[in-house]
Amino acid sequence: MVRLIRSLSCVVFSVAVFGLAAMAQSNLTAKVTNFDTPSTSGAAETDRTRDGLIGPVRRVRTEIAKLSSETGRLVEGKHAVLEIVAYDIKGNKTENQYFPVAGANLTGKEVYKYDEKGNISEMTLVNDDGTLVSKEVYKYEFDFAGNWNKMTTSVAVIEGGKIAFEANEITYRSIMYYLDEKMMKMAQAASSPTPANNAGNNNLVAKSAPRSPEPVGNSAAKSATSVPPSMVTSDQLKNLQSSGATVKPNLGVQASAIRLESEPPPPVAPQRILKPVSGGVLNGTAISLPAPTYPDTARRMRVAGMVTVEVVVDETGKVISAQATSGPSALRDVAVQAALKARFSPTKLSGQPVKVSGVINYRFALAQ
Repeated sequence: MVRLIRSLSCVVFSVAVFGLAAMAQSNLTAKVTNFDTPSTSGAAETDRTRDGLIGPVRRVRTEIAKLSSETGRLVEGKHAVLEIVAYDIKGNKTENQYFPVAGANLTGKEVYKYDEKGNISEMTLVNDDGTLVSKEVYKYEFDFAGNWNKMTTSVAVIEGGKIAFEANEITYRSIMYYLDEKMMKMAQAASSPTPANNAGNNNLVAKSAPRSPEPVGNSAAKSATSVPPSMVTSDQLKNLQSSGATVKPNLGVQASAIRLESEPPPPVAPQRILKPVSGGVLNGTAISLPAPTYPDTARRMRVAGMVTVEVVVDETGKVISAQATSGPSALRDVAVQAALKARFSPTKLSGQPVKVSGVINYRFALAQ
């Protein structure tokens, strides 16, 4: 009996040891797994990358120009500034000015399509019941860094019983970059001659290099010596200058020496939606809507009524533009000031943060 009890005790002890070892192994595995797979969210996302810009962009100025037909030709109208955005060197937004364009308020629901680079290629405007209102397509031109600097908007029309697209607006972006090593290489590559021209220049240099020996007494040979700058050391240069010779660099060799190959641009992030999405009346969607102060002068004069303020809300939910469009003039300024302090939840379309345009209504009522 004692022997059986001892055997059972050994078995229980072995099972307990095995269980503790398995538990320790499990905990160790969990720790190793957690250590090996930290949260990899990639590089920190900045305002600049969220806006879909490539490279160290410093400032973007956006202008639009309407197109009109004159004697069968499309003519650009006066340019109007739409937006000015600035970033610091780390990509944080330091300036964001938006200038609403008169008559640009959108009515209806917008449905977007994107191209392979993430730019908006098509926008369809529909009513609340799903019926078609209008349709636009967008064509882009890009700068050396891969950011678009010209967008042509064309509206769908019916011509001869078929759908056609007529250009009606051009959007220009003037983009300024911070200078770094990569941007310098890309700029040099963009401004350097084509490979075919380089080959031609090199051939010309190679053909013109052999020269017949000049007489020893020829002063021209002493005063002008053509030496490729990449082959002259500082000591040789001092000796040439001390002997009275003028060093003329071989421009063909120099051009080929400084020509740098540009690196391929980084993957293109989706471009932000340029036009604000129409949101209608925004009073009910605000997370913070401070009430305007009733001016004492207006109260004494018993001025009351509703003031409508058109606003543009940026991608973070901040009001960046406010303009009173109706209501008593004595109450408009305080309504605009209150609208600029309102805050909204960020709006996303297809997972991309967008601006929203809409109105905030403020009712001023006298106490009964």
